[in-house]
Amino acid sequence: MICIHLKNTDPFFCLAAEEYLLKNFDDDIFMLWQSEDTVVLGKHQNAMAEINYPFVRANNVTVARRISGGGTVFHDAGNVNFAFIKNVKSPAEISFKQFTEPVVEALALLGIEATTSGRNDLLIEGLKISGNAEHVFKNRVLHHGTLLFDSDLENLGQSIKVVAGKYESKAVQSNRSKVANISSFLKDSMSIQEFIGFLLDVQLKKEGNTFYALNEKDEEVVRGLVDQKFTTWDWRYGYSPRYFFSNRFEEDGKELQIRLEVKKGIIEVAELGGTFFPAEEAARLSEKLVGVRHFYEDIASVLSTQDEQLIYAFF
Repeated sequence: MICIHLKNTDPFFCLAAEEYLLKNFDDDIFMLWQSEDTVVLGKHQNAMAEINYPFVRANNVTVARRISGGGTVFHDAGNVNFAFIKNVKSPAEISFKQFTEPVVEALALLGIEATTSGRNDLLIEGLKISGNAEHVFKNRVLHHGTLLFDSDLENLGQSIKVVAGKYESKAVQSNRSKVANISSFLKDSMSIQEFIGFLLDVQLKKEGNTFYALNEKDEEVVRGLVDQKFTTWDWRYGYSPRYFFSNRFEEDGKELQIRLEVKKGIIEVAELGGTFFPAEEAARLSEKLVGVRHFYEDIASVLSTQDEQLIYAFF
């Protein structure tokens, strides 16, 4: 097995690197990486239904999508992401425990007892410290997860805090859990860089494991994947399954009723009702909304306003 520590903290680069290593290498791989504040969606999730869009936008939290399924997770500088990529002969060989057990064993060396929840999570004393997901490509499986070490749990909570009932779709929905930081359970304090070094050392001490650093050719291909896929609006937002959105907005005694049908991030049907706009204006705006992206700047352009409260009523 080769062990990799990505020093690049761009979440798009790191997610693209996972796909590149899965599809272009033959080696079994263990990899660690970090990024700044980022909400990472599962492949089959509705982006807007999983994030607190006003908070995320106001606080410059990156929104990214990964190639594996499962629920939404939050990354920041206090979180460590791990990935195992392994060759398998058949799907019957694939199990979450196979890939979470090395993490459980490593934490045990630090005097921490971690357990699985049965929902693809790792827990310490009943609190979630790791969310995991998998993606299979031919005879290889990518298993990756988060390790909340010293994350800003307030930012985490706010970034994925959503109001139920606004969105209806067949998209995979996240299960929200109470979370905690691994550092809170350590007997002896350590920095996150020491924690990363510890995790790498545990793997490198195993027979046959060696360290590998991406070369210029590797990085060039990964950057191409970043530009062509991971940073695009079509992947981050437009890949969302078809959904229906409904909401009500009140201001100065007037009510706006909003109903949208959205496919691939584009509004296909828009119906504005209530007393907020005159009937003719509501009909005109409803028509103008059809064909635009369900996105802040696009909605603001159609409404010809910078009233944030009004614009955010559409999300």
